[in-house]
Amino acid sequence: MEGALLALLVLAGCRVNAPSTASSVVLPAAFSSRGQVVAPARWWRALEDEQLNALMERALTGSLDLLTAWDRLAQAEALARRAGAELEPSLTGEADLSRTRTRTDGVGTASATRVGAGLIAGYEVDLWRRVRATRDAAALAARASREDVGATALLLTAQVASTWYRLLDQIGQLAVLDEQLRVNQEYLDLMTFRFERPAVERKVSLVDLLQQRQLVEATRAEKHRAEAARRVLEHQLAVLIGAAPDPEMAVADATLPNLPPLPQTGVPAEVLRQRPDIRAAELRLEAASREVAAAIANRFPRLSLTARAEAWGDSARGLFDNWLASLAANLTAPLLDGGLRAAEVDRTRAVAAERLHAYGRVLLDAMREVEDALVQERQQVLLLASLEEQISLATRAADQARERYISAGEDYLRVLTAIVAQQRLQRDRLTAKRQLIEFRIALYQALGGDLGLARPAEPGGDPRIPDR
Repeated sequence: MEGALLALLVLAGCRVNAPSTASSVVLPAAFSSRGQVVAPARWWRALEDEQLNALMERALTGSLDLLTAWDRLAQAEALARRAGAELEPSLTGEADLSRTRTRTDGVGTASATRVGAGLIAGYEVDLWRRVRATRDAAALAARASREDVGATALLLTAQVASTWYRLLDQIGQLAVLDEQLRVNQEYLDLMTFRFERPAVERKVSLVDLLQQRQLVEATRAEKHRAEAARRVLEHQLAVLIGAAPDPEMAVADATLPNLPPLPQTGVPAEVLRQRPDIRAAELRLEAASREVAAAIANRFPRLSLTARAEAWGDSARGLFDNWLASLAANLTAPLLDGGLRAAEVDRTRAVAAERLHAYGRVLLDAMREVEDALVQERQQVLLLASLEEQISLATRAADQARERYISAGEDYLRVLTAIVAQQRLQRDRLTAKRQLIEFRIALYQALGGDLGLARPAEPGGDPRIPDR
């Protein structure tokens, strides 16, 4: 027996090999576009929008989604500490007090008091590194949860910025619609004046007048839709930053900003691994590898050591009159378990394979998101240039149509069509500029990075988790 125990103690330093975590996904050497400017860690500051900066600060401290992610991190850290506790010896104290009374026929009644105390220490020798593998898997899962916080924050900042600029878009739309309504109403007033003149001087038909009135009402309807959209976006923005929707929310005068130069994209293999979701997927893959090692080690024998010390007496003063100390080693090995442990090994291997493939998919999706944002921004710049040219042409066409209507009495429908096209293009230009900003936001989000988040004051967790 002693020889067997010695052999097991020698083997205790051996390690069960874990499966490989190398992904087969090959990333290209470069992105399709390369910027020259290094974006700040908190990417939205590159837009130089003070109101957006203030909203971001509120969101990063008050967002309930982000606070929830911090809470999940605290839970994962607690699990990691619990898993690591098995590597340390356990010590249990016990105490007991008993009093008995015995009646013997013909003798009388006798009583006895017994006071006892003891300590029990236990320790499992980590044969095959099963406990360490379990500890490491939990620690890696906690680190992945920390990256989840970063991914949540990155998504949150993109949502706040996108919602903010959608709000500015609607505010700008309302300003454009106000101007268009003013122009349309002035022209309606002029047409009404001319229609009410004597028939011999009248150059405006009733149909023309009704068509212009319809255009004025259509512009008012657009204003109602834009105002509703503005209020909805204000409510969404309030919830994102952790506040209740405020009907009196005030937005200082602001316009859509001009974009800064394209940020430096760098080498895909290096840049994409700055993304917290990719780091989280990689850490979970490593954790799955440790779980496989733990499941394999669980099929091998376990060696536990137990030390016990007891003392007792008939009173507290005489507690140590009698004592006993013992040291024991306990070796257990699974013989028959119906395939339970083997099935667990197969399950953990399948989980590791799943996470390996999921990690590869995350890499591919990240690459696609960067390329999508780059190509969308390039094409949106061209679209904006086209809209500018279309607006110029539509303005000239509307002016010509008005002149021919006034001087030659041409059909007013041509004037109306030209005005509607011109005004629609003016609103489209504003929306296209907002979409261009959103594509840049998507690029910043796709490139990822560390936002330098500070842990909230009361997360309930302990960040001191071992890396390995």
